[in-house]
Amino acid sequence: MDTHEDEAKLQLLQERINHVFKDKRYLTQALTHRSYLAEHPEATVNNQRLEFLGDAVLQLIMSDLLFSLYPGEQEGGLTKKRASLTKGTFLVEVAKEAMIHECLRLGTSEESSGGRNRASTIEDACEALIGGVYLDGGFEAAKTTVKALYGDLSIRLEGANSRDNPKGRLQEIIQPIHGNHALRYDVVLEEGEDHAKAFEVAVFLLDKQIGKGRGHSKKIAEEAAARMALALFELNQ
Repeated sequence: MDTHEDEAKLQLLQERINHVFKDKRYLTQALTHRSYLAEHPEATVNNQRLEFLGDAVLQLIMSDLLFSLYPGEQEGGLTKKRASLTKGTFLVEVAKEAMIHECLRLGTSEESSGGRNRASTIEDACEALIGGVYLDGGFEAAKTTVKALYGDLSIRLEGANSRDNPKGRLQEIIQPIHGNHALRYDVVLEEGEDHAKAFEVAVFLLDKQIGKGRGHSKKIAEEAAARMALALFELNQ
């Protein structure tokens, strides 16, 4: 990023995540999508390795925070809460609130095809940023960043509980009208390396596509597709 406007965005982002990078290379790497490298040979690394690290760091930090926040909760309940807070849709939500997507470095084609608002791209960048903070400042710095991104976890969980099962909610809408077997979820695209798979799933109502979603697993992509379909039904009500 070369312009004053880009520098201002990076400064603001560091304020939002409550971490100023000592080594700005970690920040730059975390925000560099693989498509950027094809047009900028001077940029030698993208954010995929940091995303791998950040995913693990986030899991540990969230486990630590939930363990302290819910002292009477058993393992199963804590695991469910952690899964709700660290899944792709939730990461995209907190990343957009912090405007991480506004700071991404993308290739021209990726930019023009809507990559800046692509859920999987934003999710990867959020995890990569957490990984970058961890390398730059250690565990406590990464923990501070996660707290800044998420805010009050109990409030976040209340919101998560209301939308944890979009496929079930969609089925509840469709079933009384069209029966139990009217919905179908199909994988329409699968791409990426084995360690960084991305799936695109479409949901069909009686062979008419009513939603599409992406994610790092088929389940996440199906849930995203169901959310799109739910949004469509809400608009038409």
